[in-house]
Amino acid sequence: MNHPTFTVHPTPVGDVFLTTTDAGLVCAQVLEGDDEQGVGEQLAELTRSLGETPGRDDAAADAARRQLDEYFDSRRRAFDLPLDWRLVGGFAREALQRVRDIPYGQTAGYGEVAVMAGIPRAARAVGNACARSPFSIVVPVHRVVHADGSIGGYGGRAEIKRFLLALERTAGE
Repeated sequence: MNHPTFTVHPTPVGDVFLTTTDAGLVCAQVLEGDDEQGVGEQLAELTRSLGETPGRDDAAADAARRQLDEYFDSRRRAFDLPLDWRLVGGFAREALQRVRDIPYGQTAGYGEVAVMAGIPRAARAVGNACARSPFSIVVPVHRVVHADGSIGGYGGRAEIKRFLLALERTAGE
């Protein structure tokens, strides 16, 4: 297997750190802080999780970069990328796979996703899976909201979740 690689791609919600392996996209995270600090933190976390340090390769994530651009230009409603799920297991993986079924421009409650994932009482576990998802934007955890319709968190950055929901809402009109 080739070593994991990363690149940083600018988007309207901030730079997105993209990591790929031979199996597919393993991480897509909006960076926090300045670019250098955010990249360092992501590299350290991925080195711990993957057991090796990803090398820089801007071309390896071309498909992900192109699809992110299309999404933000309202020309893409679903991502068609192979995902490497090695950082997600058990119920969290099932929950995130069901999140991918939520249609563009729509939302579902944490409890609804729990039902879709086969464990109706696991709304809190769905919330944890969404909060810890390594696939920001690509797996649309921003479409998962509280039962009362309030948007809830997005890794402590609710403004990004609001932006993504608004983008989809206006593109669908």
